[in-house]
Amino acid sequence: MADISYNIEKTFGVLSEEKSGWKKEINLVSWNNRNPKIDIRDWSPGHEKMGKGVTLTKEEAVKLVEFLAAAVDGC
Repeated sequence: MADISYNIEKTFGVLSEEKSGWKKEINLVSWNNRNPKIDIRDWSPGHEKMGKGVTLTKEEAVKLVEFLAAAVDGC
C-alpha cells in the first residue's frame, strides 16, 4: 500500500470525543499534496492515526448542509 501524506490546514471543530481520546473532527485537509477538501473522520490524539472518513468539495459540503437542515426539520 502506498504511503499517504496529509496536512491538516484548518480545524473547524470536534463533533465528538471517545474515552480513548479519539475525536471525530471536521477539518480542511490536503491529501497527497492535492487541493484541500473538507474532511470528516476520527483522529487519534496527536493526529498520527486516522479512521475512515469522508472528504467533500466546497460544493458537496454546501449540498450536505442543505440536506442535513431538511433532515433535522423532518425529525
